[in-house]
Amino acid sequence: MGDPPISFQKKIGNRIPYIPGTKPSIQNAQLLTSLGVPSFDAVVGGGIPVGTVILIEEDTYGTFARLLIKYFLAEGVVSGHALLCASQDIDPEHLIQELPSPIESDHSFCSGGGPEEKMTIAWRYQNLRSVQSSPGGLQLGHHFDLTRIMPPDMLKDVSITSWNGPAEGNNNMIGIFRNPLYAELLEYVRNKINAGQFDFSAIPDKRNLLRVAIHSIGSPLWDPTSGEDLLLFFYSLRALMRSSYAVCMVSVPSHILEDMPMLKKCIHLCDTAVKLESFSGSDKETNPVFRDYHGLFHINKLSAINTLACHVPDSFDLAFKLRRRKFVIEKLHLPPELQETTQREQDEIRVSAMGCGAPQKQLLEF
Repeated sequence: MGDPPISFQKKIGNRIPYIPGTKPSIQNAQLLTSLGVPSFDAVVGGGIPVGTVILIEEDTYGTFARLLIKYFLAEGVVSGHALLCASQDIDPEHLIQELPSPIESDHSFCSGGGPEEKMTIAWRYQNLRSVQSSPGGLQLGHHFDLTRIMPPDMLKDVSITSWNGPAEGNNNMIGIFRNPLYAELLEYVRNKINAGQFDFSAIPDKRNLLRVAIHSIGSPLWDPTSGEDLLLFFYSLRALMRSSYAVCMVSVPSHILEDMPMLKKCIHLCDTAVKLESFSGSDKETNPVFRDYHGLFHINKLSAINTLACHVPDSFDLAFKLRRRKFVIEKLHLPPELQETTQREQDEIRVSAMGCGAPQKQLLEF
């Protein structure tokens, strides 16, 4: 018998490999992984696409950006991913030892419950839809408790490597970089991808994901004398991520960089870019309008891979707050007018006086 008709031939396509801690997007079939903060995943489209680079513009003191990196690495430990942590400002080993501990699914914790967190604003805000942690229905990320440190037993079964500077006697530098730190780190990431068989062309026994966390790149300890090295690093880093099962989170101290056009170019070379604007040390810290939050969350760029348009969140007016046990990103709800009782009484007296036609007197006389 000859070959079957074309309409009856079995179609064989490239199947998406199963990797723990990932799921395909229902919009564009792109493989997504969690950032470790469910509310963060929701605003960027359900997760971060595999093979991309996310840029975090640090807050003034870098506290919240460092916290997001901990969440990112802690999610990798729970999912069984390989980790690579790099920094010049702090010891990466010390950062890994401070990862938050995962918790079981708790309704009161996940919903941000508790009498102290119940909304006390006007009734018209009570029915507003809150940010869903997993729009697709399937919970991708995990919840972590900031008051507890991850047990060391959980770190034993995970491949964790750290980088805090060039190794002594290593002369295998990329000649196109002026600063050897960028060249060494880029070569270190490439060797990690090749050794762990994270490249698309590799055929490992079990496919896994590599998470790369780079803390505060471009800070004074990186000797940022040449902005061209930083741009070239982002260009080469994204090329490495595109050709491998890996995802990278990079934090940049944007408040230190004086060259704003260079920062915009760095954002252009990344796939997702957000900015953390902390209220610490600013006039907004004492402003009663923002008393329920610790800073604003700005979205500068969202990835658009396998699609013509990127994900559009429900609102771009976002803020973040740090509770005792968790970090939350939500819509910015400003307090309604006439909230204080004293202000209400003064306004009612003023309106009553104007209604009776006696603007000089505040009390009614009969």
